[in-house]
Amino acid sequence: MNAGTLYLAPVLLGDSDPADAIPSGVQSVLRGLRRFIAEEPKCARAFLKSIGHPGPLAELAIDRLAADATPETLGQLLAPLRVGASAAVLSEAGAPGVADPGAPLVRRAHEAGIRVRPLVGPSSILLALMASGLEGQRFAFHGYLPVPEPELKRRLKALEADSRREQRTQIFIETPYRNDRVLRAIASTCADDTLFCVATDLTLTTEEITTKTVARWRAAPPRIGKRPTVFLLLAGTRGR
Repeated sequence: MNAGTLYLAPVLLGDSDPADAIPSGVQSVLRGLRRFIAEEPKCARAFLKSIGHPGPLAELAIDRLAADATPETLGQLLAPLRVGASAAVLSEAGAPGVADPGAPLVRRAHEAGIRVRPLVGPSSILLALMASGLEGQRFAFHGYLPVPEPELKRRLKALEADSRREQRTQIFIETPYRNDRVLRAIASTCADDTLFCVATDLTLTTEEITTKTVARWRAAPPRIGKRPTVFLLLAGTRGR
């Protein structure tokens, strides 16, 4: 018996219309599946309901994918696919395996000879990079930066130095309630001519994407509060 397919399906980044962010072909694939592997099953059911999955939703097989899933658990999640079933991986928001659980499961699927198929949909990291106007040929995503302020500032200085040396866009995110803290750290740490982009509420009606120098941000500091945000930094060249 042939193995099934493991689909990687980006989901909505927030409370938006699926028709605006999820291609119809992707919705069709998901509506045809009865098995899912999700970061949060409750969120997965809400998303599947929003795209009109024929359900019944309560009868769908939705297994939880924890960030710290053991190799044994990953094997159990893939067991139905080894005997012909197909399943889709769903994150809470955006693309699975990119700043979200999924990569170890995908690697295990490759090892087991299971077909992996990524589906088209929103990725906040790529959307932010596209809209930032910063260097798109050389970039790196760093996930979450350190929480203690001294370590955060040291990390920002290191990222800025690397960006200046390599002309590389540095991308990172933060837990939303720490957003304004990151903005204050940028203003007090980075050089005046460093470009800094704040990309907030991507794909939503409240979306805001602004790129300015740190000097201009410092003169008019924003307050984005607890809204989901991607931060991008590209150092100037004066320090060379």
